[in-house]
Amino acid sequence: MNTNKIAAVFFVFLGLCTFSFAIETGQYRLLSISTTEKLIVVSSIPDKTKYILDVASAKITVNGEPAEFKELKSFSIIQVKLELKEDKRKGVDIDGSALEIRITDPDKLPPKSP
Repeated sequence: MNTNKIAAVFFVFLGLCTFSFAIETGQYRLLSISTTEKLIVVSSIPDKTKYILDVASAKITVNGEPAEFKELKSFSIIQVKLELKEDKRKGVDIDGSALEIRITDPDKLPPKSP
C-alpha cells in the first residue's frame, strides 16, 4: 500500500470513530427527574434540544462538593457533560448518559471577604 491509501484509510477510520458517539458539555435546563430509573430530561440552552439521559453513574457536584442524585430536584439550570448514545430501557428511548453534572448554587457559596 502506498502512503496515500494508508492516509485515506486512517482518515475514514477517524471519521467513523467521531460518529460512533458524541461527548458534549454545556448548560441545560432540567425539565424532569425520574428517581426510580435515575433518568433526567434536559433541554439545551439556547437551542432547546431535549435529551433523556441516564444519570446512574454520573458524578454530581454542587459548588465543587459531591452531591446526591435527589438533590437535583432543587435546581433548574445545570451544567452537564454527556455522551450521546441511543439506548432503550423499559420502553423508553434514552438519548445518552450524563457523565458529569455540575451545579453552581450562589445561595450556598461562602460570602465574599470585603
